[in-house]
Amino acid sequence: MRFTHRCCATGAAAVALVLHGACLPSVASVASVKADKPDLSRFYEQRIKWSTCEGMEIPKDLRCGKVTVPLDYERPGAGTLELAMARYQATGREKRGSVLLNFGGPGGAGVPALAYGGKDFMGLTNAYDVVTFDPRGVGRSSPVSCGEGADKAIEAADNEDQANNPGAALRQLKRAADTCTKHSGPVLPHIGTVNAAKDMDVMRAALGDKKLNYLGFSYGSRLGAVYAAQFPDKVGRMAFDGVDTLTEPLAEQGMVGAEGQQTALEGYLDACTKQWTCPFGQDRRSAREQVIELVNTLDEHPLTAFGRKFTGQDLAGAIGQALYTEQMWPVLTQALTALVRDGDPQALMQLAGGGIAAPDEPRPDETGDGGLVSAEDVPADNLPAALMAINCADDPDRPSAARMTERVARLRAQYEEASPVFGQYRLTQVLMCYGRPKGTSFVREKVRDVDTPKMLLVGTRGDPATPYRWTVETAERLGSSAVVLDNKGEGHTGYGSSKCVHDKVDDFLMYGSLPADGSSCGSDNDND
Repeated sequence: MRFTHRCCATGAAAVALVLHGACLPSVASVASVKADKPDLSRFYEQRIKWSTCEGMEIPKDLRCGKVTVPLDYERPGAGTLELAMARYQATGREKRGSVLLNFGGPGGAGVPALAYGGKDFMGLTNAYDVVTFDPRGVGRSSPVSCGEGADKAIEAADNEDQANNPGAALRQLKRAADTCTKHSGPVLPHIGTVNAAKDMDVMRAALGDKKLNYLGFSYGSRLGAVYAAQFPDKVGRMAFDGVDTLTEPLAEQGMVGAEGQQTALEGYLDACTKQWTCPFGQDRRSAREQVIELVNTLDEHPLTAFGRKFTGQDLAGAIGQALYTEQMWPVLTQALTALVRDGDPQALMQLAGGGIAAPDEPRPDETGDGGLVSAEDVPADNLPAALMAINCADDPDRPSAARMTERVARLRAQYEEASPVFGQYRLTQVLMCYGRPKGTSFVREKVRDVDTPKMLLVGTRGDPATPYRWTVETAERLGSSAVVLDNKGEGHTGYGSSKCVHDKVDDFLMYGSLPADGSSCGSDNDND
C-alpha cells in the first residue's frame, strides 16, 4: 500500500506483546439510562487489569492491558472490540490520574510507539500514569488490512492513462476498496474518529478518571478535538501538537501534504549534497532531477524484494516517511545509497513500514469476535490501510463517477505541479476513498466553538505535514478555549525536538500553567 501518515509511530507492527484480561461487568448496575439512548453502562463500569507486557525489547516497567468497547455504539449488543493499551505508572507523590497519548497517523499504533519512545514522556510520570492505546482497526485492536490484491489494483490504476482514461483508473480503485472490505472484517464500517473518541471516553472511565487529560500529536489533535465536541464536560487538560485541519476536504489536504513533502525534500537534498556520502552527488539541482527520474524509472521497471514489487510510488512513500524529522535523514541517505548503488530497495521498504506482503486471504482474527490479535498477526499493511479507512470515514465528500472522471485529469496536473515526486502518490491516497461509503459530516460541521477548559495547540512553522496555518484555523474554529503556541522550528510536531515546546506542554499538563496565546518558542529551542 502506498500511503503516508502524518505522525510516524515507529515499529508499529514489530513489537511482540501479549496483553492480559480486563474485567467487564456482564450486568448493568448503574442508575437507569434514558430510554432513547443505548445502555452503555457495562462498558463504563469496567476496570483495566494491568500486567507484564510480553515481547522482545519491551521495557520492564511498561504494563499492558485492554479495554472492551461496543463495535457499534448505537447497538451495543451487536458485538464488542478489545482495544490494546499500555501504561507507565506514575512515580510522583501527587498523582493526578492518567494522561492519554495518541501518536497520530491516523493508523499509528500507540502501544509500540510508547514502548520505543517512552523516555520522552517520563517527566509526565511525576504527576500521571502515562497511558496509550491502539485505536480500533489499528495494531492489535482488530487491525484492518487490504491484502495483496489492493496493491495490485492500485498499481493497475497508477498504470492507467488517468488523463485520457480516468474511468478505467477509477474502476481499479473501486476494486481496491472492495479488497479492503474483504480483508478488514466487521470493524471497518465502524472505524473512524467519531467512534475512536467515544472509545476514549470509555477508557477514561476504565482508568478511573473523572476528566480526560490528553496529549495528541498530528492526527491525534483531530481525535482530541472530536472528543472535546462530544464530551465537553469530561475535558481535563488537553494539548495538541502538530494540529490537523478540521475543515479542508481530503483533496485539499493531499495537496498541502504534497507541497509540504516537496519542501522537506528540497531541504534534505540541500543537506545531502553538502556531504560526500550523498548518493546523488554534490549538485543540488542534479540531485533533485535524479530523484524524479528514479521515481519514474521504478514505476516503469519495479524492483523486487521480500517477494513483492517496489515501485516509484513505494519510493515516494518511503522518502516521505523519513522527511518528517531531520533525525531520520542519515537513515534515508543510507537507504537511498543502497538503492542507487546496489539496486537494493530493502532498506527503503523497511523504512516505509513494511517488508512482508499482507496475506491475500482474511485471517480468523479479522472476522472473529473482536478480541486482540497477537503482534505477529498484525498485517504488514495495517498502518496505511487504517490511515485510508479512517480518513475516508471522516470525509463526507463522495463525488459521483461522472464528477470524478471530470476532475481526475485536473487534479493530477495540480498535484504534479505541487510535487513532481509526491504528487501522484498523494493523489492516489485521496482517490482511494472512491468506492467506499460516504463518511461522517460530524468533524466538519459539529467540531466548533467547544465549551471546555483551555486547550493548548502547538503549531510548528516548518512542519511538512501539518502546516502552521492549520493550527491557527483550528484554534479559531474551536473558539475561546484554544491557546496557540507558535514553534518557530522545523519538522513535524515540536514536543520531541524543541525543549521549549516540551517544557511548556509538560507545565500545562502537570501544573495547569498555560503560555500566553500567541507566544512562541524560537528555532534555537529558547523562548523569543
